[in-house]
Formats: sequence, C-alpha cells, structure tokens
Amino acid sequence: MFSKILIANRGEIAVRVIRACRELGIASVAVYSEPDRRALHVRLADEAVAIGPAAASESYLNIERVLAAARAAGAQAVHPGYGFLAENALFARAVAEAGLTFIGPPAEAIAAMGDKAAARERMAAAGVPVLPGWQGADDDATLRAAAGEIGYPLIVKPAAGGGGKGMRVVNQACDLDEAAGASRREAMAAFGDARLILERYIPHAHHIEYQVLADRRRVLHLFERECSIQRRYQKIIEESPSPTLDASQRACMGATAVAAAHAAGYSNAGTVEFIVDPGSGSYYFLEMNTRLQVEHPITELVVGLDLVQWQIRVAAGEELPFRQEDLTQRGHAIECRLYAEDPANAFIPAAGPLAHFIEPAGPGVRVDSGAATGDEIPVFYDPLIAKLIVHAEDRPAAIRRMEAALGETVLLGIPTNWQFLRDVLGHPDFRAARAHTTWVDEELAGWRPPPCELPPEVLAAAALSEAQILQAGAVAVLPEAGTSPLSDPYSPWRIANGFRVGG
Repeated sequence: MFSKILIANRGEIAVRVIRACRELGIASVAVYSEPDRRALHVRLADEAVAIGPAAASESYLNIERVLAAARAAGAQAVHPGYGFLAENALFARAVAEAGLTFIGPPAEAIAAMGDKAAARERMAAAGVPVLPGWQGADDDATLRAAAGEIGYPLIVKPAAGGGGKGMRVVNQACDLDEAAGASRREAMAAFGDARLILERYIPHAHHIEYQVLADRRRVLHLFERECSIQRRYQKIIEESPSPTLDASQRACMGATAVAAAHAAGYSNAGTVEFIVDPGSGSYYFLEMNTRLQVEHPITELVVGLDLVQWQIRVAAGEELPFRQEDLTQRGHAIECRLYAEDPANAFIPAAGPLAHFIEPAGPGVRVDSGAATGDEIPVFYDPLIAKLIVHAEDRPAAIRRMEAALGETVLLGIPTNWQFLRDVLGHPDFRAARAHTTWVDEELAGWRPPPCELPPEVLAAAALSEAQILQAGAVAVLPEAGTSPLSDPYSPWRIANGFRVGG
C-alpha cells in the first residue's frame, strides 16, 4: 500500500480523496493555484504544494508542475479525481514514466475511450449496441451525406472531449452546416481537436450509466444510476436504482457494461453510459468515462462499497475479494449538486464569498463539500459547492429525506440552485419518474424563484435591531434646534452600519 498520495485536483473531489486516504492511513498531498491557497482541500490535506496562478492551464492542467509537486512531496501515487487531467492519457503516461502510480485505468484505455469515433468502432466490434451514426471523414459534404442516411433529428458531437461541450442537436438538413461549424469551433477551443461525429438523436431519452470496477483479473458492475435530470447536458440530480428499469433490463445492461469495459482493456473504476429510448426500451452505448464520476456516492450508498478506497487498493495491486453475485442494491439513494449559479438566468455560474453555509445532518444524510463558511467560490473553475446525498429504504422515502435535508441547508452570499433543486424534487414528473434528458429545458425553461415575502416577525426583529444600533450611539437628551446632526441619535450620519448616500 502507498504511504503518500498526491491529489491532482481541487474542491469537493480533492476533499473526498483526502478523507479516503486518511481512513487508509495514507498521507495526502494537495496542490493548489493562487486563488485556492486557503481552500478547504488545502486546509485538510497533510501537505499542500503551490503549482501556479489562477489559469487552469498554468496550474491544475500543467502536467510538469503537478509532477514536480509529487516529486517534491515524495508521493508514490497520483489520484486525478475527475475533470482537469483525469481523462488525459498523456498525463497517465507521464505519471508512470515519472516512476509513480496513476490511480485510474491504463493510459491505453483512456486514449481508446477518449476518442468518441474510435470508441464507437470498438464498441460495435465488441457487440455493444451503438446509436446509428457516422465516424470518419467529417468534411461538410461527407457529413451531409451521412446525415441523410442517419435521418433527422441527429446530434453533432466533437470526437474528443466531453461534458456536453460542442454538442448540437440538428432537426433539419438546412441547419447542419451551421451546427457543424459551431461545434468545430467550440471543440477546437475546448479540446484542441475539431473532428466531429454524428449520432441519431433520441428525444426524451433516459440517461442511464453503469458503474464498473475492475482489477487485473475481472470486471464487475456495481449497478446503474439514473442521470436524466440535466441542464446544458450536465447532470444536477442523480439516483440509484433507476426507477425506469425493470430487473431484466437492469441485468442486460449490466452485462453490456462489463463487455464494454472488457473491450476497452479496463481496470480500476469507470462508468459506461447509455441512452435509453423510452418508446422501444432499446439502449445504446453513449460513452465511457475513464475516471471516478461526480455522482459516485449514490452507488457507494446502495452497494455498500467505498469506491475511492477501492480505486487506491486496486492501483496498489489488490484484487477484488467479491464476485458479481455478491453485489446487490439496498434501498434508494439520491444526489443533488449544489452549484453557485443562477437557474433563473440560464444557469450562469456565480462567484464570490460564501457568507454562510450550514450543512444538513441526520440518519441517511451525507454531504460531500468543497467549501465552508467564509470560503471564496472562484470564478476560474467549476462552481460546484457541495453534493447532498441521501439514502433511504425506497424512492419515496429518499425523496422525502432529500427534501428535508435541502430544507435544513443554508447557503448565503451568492446565487445558488438550492430553490431550483427543491422545485424539481417536488414536481409531479420527477416523482412519477417521467423526467428525461431535455425535461429541464422543456418544462422549467421559464423557472423563477418564488417571491421572497418576509413574515412580520422578521421585519419586527430587523426594526428592533436597527433601534438597538441607534440607541447605542444616542445622547441623553434630544438635540435642540440648530445643533450638529452628529449629536442627533436619529441622524443617518451617526449610524456605522455601511450607510452611504445613494447606497
């Protein structure tokens, strides 16, 4: 087992890995950019090393600086978390070449699954169902011809990268050239690779993903997660088990996920993602995430395994001591992602000081957070503040527990999606498991938070507070006519509470 691990990430996932290391008796090394020098993951780690300025390209994405930090700290292994360098095959190779262990899959598996065009071909060859589509030459004329054979609607995707960047839905042929051009530009800016693929688009689909875990001998699946509640192709609420699958579908998709991982030559933790056509019940390979997922806690709760610890143990050479038949799903888990963003304004990210953060607690409630009261949510990175996770005996109980946990959560100082999450949970479509991948865009496009009408008790308390401030600076007698306003206890010029003209 390792004695010291460097965590090549920040925020919530860095804190999660630090805690897993602590339980295994492993020293943790954090890295940080200049804006993160006082961040929670830096405060919690056993050691912390500065790696550069705010720009991710000069800090968290800078392979040389990350490896230099690992060497300086004497780390034996590197955990990439998710995002940043987690699915970068060059980084995985560089870690190995530096004599360190990369806590994740082989670089070859990362490269194979990171290229969506190559991944489609590999999965089709392995008998994994893929959406009708096109990968290959992607000049405008070829794409037009391929689109005519696939049929509309279809989706244009960058062959590299992920996270929904560069994806465009095209409903008719006359829109294809413009969508392809926009997708190429965004793909080049985000991934340095402008290649495109086409896939048939399934409206109102369900997004189901399977957690896989593999050692050097075998691949197991840890069942599914329902991830259809999304905005801008990114998930905000996930649950397990999926309320849309029956036992037969669950077993069939699990076996397919294992086959996909085998085809990729996979080891360690990863996720195989599928799109499910609600009309036919057919499912299709979407992509494989060669890393830990943001939503891994719900799998941990229903299966009873610590995925981060098993990532570390497998990377250290341990074999999985359980078999597929030993794994079962127990109860129901839901995760809500608490973001610093404005849902009423196209989910624009927010930044600034987190003035007050109270986390909920209680049986079946877990919070994976990357910030605390007084911390700054920087403008430079993903605005995820925390993940709120609950576990209960069944789905209705889990929904009630999540509603209660959100009700106990306090987030002040910056805009967040707190109220939006509460409204999704309370919506009849969510409760009846009717929500799909475009449901947020279609049903909640005009969402606005409810008006904030303060009750009379709050207004009375505020008035008493102001009166106490006034009295604290008051003189014994009321001022006479003609005296200075500074001697008037009711003059705004005596109040030291931030008053300013026009303020």
